[in-house]
Amino acid sequence: MAKLLIIEDEEPIRRVLTKILKEENASFEITTANNGAEGLKLILTKDFDLVLCDIKMPLKDGLEVLQAVNAENVAVPFIMLTGHGNIQTAVEAMKLGAYDFIPKPPDLNRLLISVRNALENKQLTVENKRLKKRVAKKYHMVGDSKKMKAIVTMIDKVAPTMARVLITGPNGTGKELVAHQIHQKSERQKATMVEVNCAAIPSELIESELFGHVKGSFTSAVKDRKGKFEAAHGGTLFLDEIGDLSLSAQAKVLRALQENKIQRVGSDKDVEVDVRILAATNKDLKAEIAAGRFREDLYHRLAVILIEVPPLRERSEDIPMLSKYFVEQIARKDGHEEKQLDTAALKLLQKYPWTGNIRELRNVIERLMILGDNPITKENIEQFASK
Repeated sequence: MAKLLIIEDEEPIRRVLTKILKEENASFEITTANNGAEGLKLILTKDFDLVLCDIKMPLKDGLEVLQAVNAENVAVPFIMLTGHGNIQTAVEAMKLGAYDFIPKPPDLNRLLISVRNALENKQLTVENKRLKKRVAKKYHMVGDSKKMKAIVTMIDKVAPTMARVLITGPNGTGKELVAHQIHQKSERQKATMVEVNCAAIPSELIESELFGHVKGSFTSAVKDRKGKFEAAHGGTLFLDEIGDLSLSAQAKVLRALQENKIQRVGSDKDVEVDVRILAATNKDLKAEIAAGRFREDLYHRLAVILIEVPPLRERSEDIPMLSKYFVEQIARKDGHEEKQLDTAALKLLQKYPWTGNIRELRNVIERLMILGDNPITKENIEQFASK
């Protein structure tokens, strides 16, 4: 049920607007205010999905109400109504964030279309925020150890910059979480973060995946296709397992970093791209350089900032916190009962080598949630956890 507020100093117009909107949708919950000051007070104390606001009113005019709402960071769309409309006023209203500007007497079809679109847009905005919160929660970093605090401090320093970051560490340590945290705390957070697992794409396809291709450039290229660089334009491109990139693709990535331009496979036309590059690897790239498998010039382009994510055995003090987090996550996802781990069980988990790192710990916790007692005991760990 959508909640609408009409701010209008003329009572007959309030009555007509209320009648029209109720005929459009009987479920609308409509509140009215007869001046700008009263309307502003209502907006700041109640939740509305849409505001229809006159501009010329006593106490506060419509533009002043809109400015005050913006200052309080209240996210609600405004449709401005005025019998004294002119282009300058309309432009000013739009600059302040008004969804639409409609002269009085309003064209009813236009008004109702604007109301429908504004409510749909509000719903999309709410859903987008919900999804972003879900993504942020998915990539939440858990841990209070000295090494994790150092990584978080580094992320906070580097995220607002445009510096390229190379994230290193063994498989399963959460390098992708670091990349997502950098993106979410950057000025590009509203734009897309595109991920490419360089190890998962066959070498003969990686260049097409990264840079796109034109129709006919190879057998299965039946139409033009954008690559990941173009898809990430204005946002962040995360090149995971970049140590597995072929030397040919490395050369093209280097050019893209140097010139902010790429060429689709089969084309000689330059395409400008604006992307921030984050990269990750589980390999020792200096050893790869020595072996001739990785370009040294590309390494130095990527590793402006180097963040090393430690294996879980080097941050065992985080295991109780991680275990609790995984218990809650799995219980919420699968509808399981939340189980506790007793002290002896946690101490035993902290002694394990965890060669698979955080990924392995999560798998073990899921197994214990299904097969273990409540509370989960040391004996459960010995029986069900891999050693």
